[in-house]
Amino acid sequence: MAARIRRRSVARKRCKQRLKVGFIGGVGCLVLLVVFWQVIWPYLVGGLVLAGGAAGGWWLWRTNRLLKGRDHQWQQEEALKAGRRSLTEVDTMSGGEFEDFVVELCRRDGCTEVRRVGGSHDDGADVLGCLPDGRSMVIQCKRYSPKSRIPSHEVRDLLGARVHFKVDVAIFVTTTYFTGPSERTAVQNGVIAVHRDHLGLWNNGVSLLSLSELNGAGQGDRRHRARWKKTYG
Repeated sequence: MAARIRRRSVARKRCKQRLKVGFIGGVGCLVLLVVFWQVIWPYLVGGLVLAGGAAGGWWLWRTNRLLKGRDHQWQQEEALKAGRRSLTEVDTMSGGEFEDFVVELCRRDGCTEVRRVGGSHDDGADVLGCLPDGRSMVIQCKRYSPKSRIPSHEVRDLLGARVHFKVDVAIFVTTTYFTGPSERTAVQNGVIAVHRDHLGLWNNGVSLLSLSELNGAGQGDRRHRARWKKTYG
């Protein structure tokens, strides 16, 4: 018990000594500050300005970083809502996922009653629905490698689906391109041929009805064939 009391007494004495030293040191610094104020104040003010500038710069950097992060997240969320994916992502989709992707794009553009009907007995149709102007539509979706080409018989299958489902418009959507004969078959029979280039436009916000005005364009010319051979030949 006596030892504990002695330890407490020693601790109190040390605390008092520290307070006394701190008080004397503080008074000394204050005296020096007053005496040498004319010499010290420019450095003191400069130090405060530098510290304030550094703090302000850090705050602006952090705020900018947070805003950029939120903006990037918002863009990703909006892209998902709009159904947008990169074509590289689209190339990795399964056939069913690609059909769902096309359904999302149709709904984004204001198409109604859009639904998947693809399967082993789809009668040449993958998606059915109505365009924003009220016309009924049937869509065939083919997620092929960009090295492949859509042959004419697949376009003819879609023409049969248009008759079978008694719809107004037939649309062929693919991740690749059409052969020359298949493209001519589509254009001559009123099939909207959405090849890879047009799919990229549709994915980036161009409406489906606008793509119908580009039907038969964007592939098959000499420059396009040269680019295709250079990339995939």
